[in-house]
Amino acid sequence: MPCKLWLALSVWLLLPTSEAGRQMPKLADKKLCADSECSHPILIARAVQDYYPGDCRFIPIRQGQLVYVYAMLKDRGNLFWAGSVQDSYYGQQEARIGHFPSSVVEEMHPLMPASTEVTTTKWDFYCY
Repeated sequence: MPCKLWLALSVWLLLPTSEAGRQMPKLADKKLCADSECSHPILIARAVQDYYPGDCRFIPIRQGQLVYVYAMLKDRGNLFWAGSVQDSYYGQQEARIGHFPSSVVEEMHPLMPASTEVTTTKWDFYCY
């Protein structure tokens, strides 16, 4: 019986620290995208510095990496963009989309205009 109690207590203590499967606060209510689904990249940027994310909504970026930008947050979140990181060798890193500060990248190649305003949903900021 003490073993089962200890196991249950251990699991309970670990749950609040995990961000996976958790709704996180929204960074913005609107975003600018190339299309209504935000499925086409707006631009390609290169990281000018390393970025270490504070929580699961954000992606880690290393200086020199290419970042495909899919959305630019508006209003209170206008300092953040959403995109995916590409390593120097295609396929070397699992594709993952997340947010990052726009200040850690420089725009390299514009691809499509960010002319479509889209309302963000809870899934834009959900931690898997």
